[in-house]
Amino acid sequence: MGKKNRFPGEFEQGSFYSLGMVYRKHVTLGLLLVCFSFIVPGCRYSVSQKKVQTEAQANENLGTSFMNPNGPTIFSRFETPKGFEKVAVDSSSFGYFLRNLPLKEPDAPVLYYNGEVKPNSAIYEAVVALPIGKKDLHQCADAIIRLRADYLYQEKKYDSIHFNFTNGFNAAYAEWRKGKRIVVNGNRVFWKQKARPSDRPEDFWNYLEMVFSYAGTASLEKELVSISPYELQIGDVFIQGGFPGHAVIVVDLASHPNTGEKIFLLAQSYMPAQEIQVLTNPNDDTLSPWYRAETADQVTTPEWIFEWRDLKRF
Repeated sequence: MGKKNRFPGEFEQGSFYSLGMVYRKHVTLGLLLVCFSFIVPGCRYSVSQKKVQTEAQANENLGTSFMNPNGPTIFSRFETPKGFEKVAVDSSSFGYFLRNLPLKEPDAPVLYYNGEVKPNSAIYEAVVALPIGKKDLHQCADAIIRLRADYLYQEKKYDSIHFNFTNGFNAAYAEWRKGKRIVVNGNRVFWKQKARPSDRPEDFWNYLEMVFSYAGTASLEKELVSISPYELQIGDVFIQGGFPGHAVIVVDLASHPNTGEKIFLLAQSYMPAQEIQVLTNPNDDTLSPWYRAETADQVTTPEWIFEWRDLKRF
């Protein structure tokens, strides 16, 4: 969603950008605000027309028994409602990695890439304690790409780290590790040897920022596989690809042993680039931040409305 490098030929219907114009992540805030005036109907669903928590309401709900303020991870910070049990996952799985993401202190705000505080803390319950860089790159799809890549990097599954640019180019980390770098010339993208082989964390982050610059919801959606709500797992993604679009990721899951009902937690980044946050549930104050599975056609999050058909998996 939002500020992405575009290749010639990428064009959003109804946008004021001419064909072939590159919509970069380095545009000024003023231009971004002008962009919003044209694309708000597609970029920000009017969630406020439904039921959205005010900050005061959210603060009232923070006292819920589902919150353990001393918990340092998603798994330990968020307890389940009565009768639900967290699903078991393998310790080497993506699901285990996500539910054990580190969290900042309970009252920590979400910060933008430039250090500014995101307004309206009512939309999230916790902030993931991961650096996001100093560029306006780590937005919604980028955060999901980053989490998946971080997990694979941690597991040393380097050959499995690859993501497509919006023009279809496959940015494989295995090539980056060899010292090759990606050159973009118009719509032509190719590898060129420019550095020594390395898998150092700083070089890995440079790879990710290159992917963030040219990938997004439009490309990521095509890489994921559609699944049924009944198959829901930690690590699954609700995504609507586009220019812009949005995506959120399931970071924990619980079920009721008697009824089989599932509930889940969602996390997102947004734009401008910002820290990953565990979302509140604006439709159910008594359950928030947990969401019920398979109970409605739509999944309404604080900043976007998804359909269940948007559910996909790596």
